[in-house]
Amino acid sequence: MAKVIIVGAGFGGIAAAVALRDHDVTLLEAAPELGGTWFHNTYPGAACDVPSHLYSFSFAQRKDWTRLCSPQEEILDYMRGVARDQGIAERVVCNARVTACAYDEARHVWTVTCEDGSKRDADAVVIATGQLHQPAYPRLAGRDAFAGHQFHSAEWDHGYDLTGKSVAVVGTGASAVQFAPEIAPQVGRLHVFQRSGNWFLARRNRPYPAWYRWLVRTIPGLQAYRRRFIFNYGESLTAMIRHPRTLGLIGRARSAALMRWQLRDPEVRRKAWPDYTFGCKRVLFSSYWLPMLQRPNVELITEAVAGLTADGVTTEDGTHRRVDCIIWATGFRTNDFMLPMEVRGAGGVTLADYWGGAPRAHLGITVPGFPSLFLMYGPNTNTSGGSIIAYEEAQAAYVRQAIELGVVEVLPEVAEASDRETQARFAGTAWTQCDSWYRKDHDGRIVANWPGYMREYLQRTAVFDPSQYRVVKTDNARAVAPGHD
Repeated sequence: MAKVIIVGAGFGGIAAAVALRDHDVTLLEAAPELGGTWFHNTYPGAACDVPSHLYSFSFAQRKDWTRLCSPQEEILDYMRGVARDQGIAERVVCNARVTACAYDEARHVWTVTCEDGSKRDADAVVIATGQLHQPAYPRLAGRDAFAGHQFHSAEWDHGYDLTGKSVAVVGTGASAVQFAPEIAPQVGRLHVFQRSGNWFLARRNRPYPAWYRWLVRTIPGLQAYRRRFIFNYGESLTAMIRHPRTLGLIGRARSAALMRWQLRDPEVRRKAWPDYTFGCKRVLFSSYWLPMLQRPNVELITEAVAGLTADGVTTEDGTHRRVDCIIWATGFRTNDFMLPMEVRGAGGVTLADYWGGAPRAHLGITVPGFPSLFLMYGPNTNTSGGSIIAYEEAQAAYVRQAIELGVVEVLPEVAEASDRETQARFAGTAWTQCDSWYRKDHDGRIVANWPGYMREYLQRTAVFDPSQYRVVKTDNARAVAPGHD
């Protein structure tokens, strides 16, 4: 039995803990409660844009979701239930922010240090902090000089009353698309600052009628069919992104038809229309954002923000708008992964130094020089057309097989070949057609997304291949065959 520390108790951490529960597992969670992004993001309208019967664990399917894409409270409740039912909840240590992980080559042991100075040793460490957990703020002149109220969408201030206020929303990504239509009827004036438009597909996320919920609960196989259908639908979106000049034109046409129908105001349409290839940036699902932009109290602003003053926002054309509150919908530091946490492997090399600004890992999971360190939702494992939970379940099963062999380290030549292949497969895809948060700015590498399909990733991670690894130590291994379940 190996001693394993999992850093983070979101979906990835829970998936890993369930897969490894026969070992001595501890989850260290920085927040007061498990849940990860679904604990922190409580803004109005917060919900997943992947249907819940796919955005859930295969081993813990629910038939009582209240709507197609569940709201934040329901997802968090689901995660609590899974952790409780799978015997994971009691293994979570909350308010334990990890600051460093260091590998001891003599003992073949990892030492994990928390912010309070406490230390724990482990045979293996699983870092499950994800890609969407560190709020990002733009570098703007005068941001600290603003005298009004301001907060990030991921740190929503529920104590601040927006009623009748003049509010600036900076950013028009997935979070803004959900919360802005919720607050628009409440505020006095809503100024939406957009850097680039988005491609949209429809999503009317109304509660299921009672008769439909009864069908899902009652008819055998219906839930499984719905899950397969959405899985294949997600794969079709990936196909459109992978083939922008053929299948991608179908996605673009579908999106354009919705957008033209909803954007009746020609000036708003001109401003909101994206100027890049369909699928290059995240395609957003909403039936409410575009109509909201045409409300009389909403202004869509496409001029770049130059800076802030004590009472408002100034754009580069010199226009100044006085606002009471600024809501930063500027996303996350996606390409930092677990950094600035210090992760120090063999020879004292840090993961930040090894990456050198270009995060990479074999199958997004393992890195040479860091024995029995495993990443969940690591580099190049994001999905543009599916459920990240499917990836995380696959990663958890792969990690379980690795740990059962002992302390293992991926061979450098394997990791290097894996990275070359991954990056080469982006050629000709929509992902390369613009700048987005999927990429690293300094060299254009795509570090967030998997270049292929969900089913392909599941196949590649299904069986741990010992020939790709060096076994450093076997004392704690169960010595079972790879793939043993």
